[in-house]
Amino acid sequence: MKLTQKPFGNGATLYSLENGKGVIMEITDLGARIVRLLVPIGEEKRNIVLGFDSAEEYEEKDLYFGATIGRVAGRILNGTFTMDGKTVQIERAEDQLHTLHGGILGFEAKTWLAETKEEESKASVTFSLVSPAGENGFPGELAVSVTYSLNEENEWEVVYHAKTTQPTLFNPTNHVYFNLLGDPAAVIDDHELMVRAEEYAPVNEDITVKGERVSVEGTAFDFRKGKKLVEAFNSEDQQIIQTKGMDHPFFLKKESSKEPNATLISPDNRIEVEVFTDRSAVVIFTANFSGEGPIMQGEKMVDHGGITFETQEAPGAEHFSEFGDITLRPEKAYYSSTIYKIKTTE
Repeated sequence: MKLTQKPFGNGATLYSLENGKGVIMEITDLGARIVRLLVPIGEEKRNIVLGFDSAEEYEEKDLYFGATIGRVAGRILNGTFTMDGKTVQIERAEDQLHTLHGGILGFEAKTWLAETKEEESKASVTFSLVSPAGENGFPGELAVSVTYSLNEENEWEVVYHAKTTQPTLFNPTNHVYFNLLGDPAAVIDDHELMVRAEEYAPVNEDITVKGERVSVEGTAFDFRKGKKLVEAFNSEDQQIIQTKGMDHPFFLKKESSKEPNATLISPDNRIEVEVFTDRSAVVIFTANFSGEGPIMQGEKMVDHGGITFETQEAPGAEHFSEFGDITLRPEKAYYSSTIYKIKTTE
């Protein structure tokens, strides 16, 4: 394993982790985010995640790409929740009715402290920060760390730890966008997706959840056997039409820790990414930007130019108990792990 670092602009640092098989993961302390994931395919090295070339570009164009999201990923209805019988109002943008991804400036905008570790079979960087009590309206001082590691089995693991001084909400995720063709100007329509989920959560027009768990049977959201994304995009499913793609939580079926919760296969069948998580849900977003995607690496990102696997408890859990529990209390520390396993064919 090899671990190096270099400046990334605006005081940020870019860390590069490389294994013996030539897979390179580049990550930065700005937003504790993944920037690139380079995978050898024949004579080329294909970058299978979408990102920008400098900290300045992230700050100028989109801070969510590849970032750690928190304190709470997704939308909190009206920016309010109840904690131990008391109503808590948290921050929301002036032009927004709901709180998105933890507030106006969440984890994605922060510069995290970084600690590197290089072992024979794994290299890792642990990013950490302290979110003060009351930040963005959330109660409790929150000490949080996110560890990115790459091993010789071509597995990128994200591990979250957190501890709070007061009861609060905590539901982080990583906002990585995959495009297995390595081209933001190429649609993901012919990527094949499998998701081990028998239920999903329909959303309102503003992408807040309705509070329902609905069977995927007979819907565009049935990916249990795997199918190309274009089959969903071209369907007459009103949820697909409403959001111009997918931006929905899937409730994962826990069958075996050895079976991936989701799998994405490139159109050329050269790369496959398996997702393993201990969370109960994954939000799948298909970059429904309607032609408003950013410029990256000199290319304009197309509508449906990427797909996210935002592993977490389902958004809306603070209002709908059947969606999970995202309350964090001082007496118990938070732990979560998600692994993205990369497979290639020659």
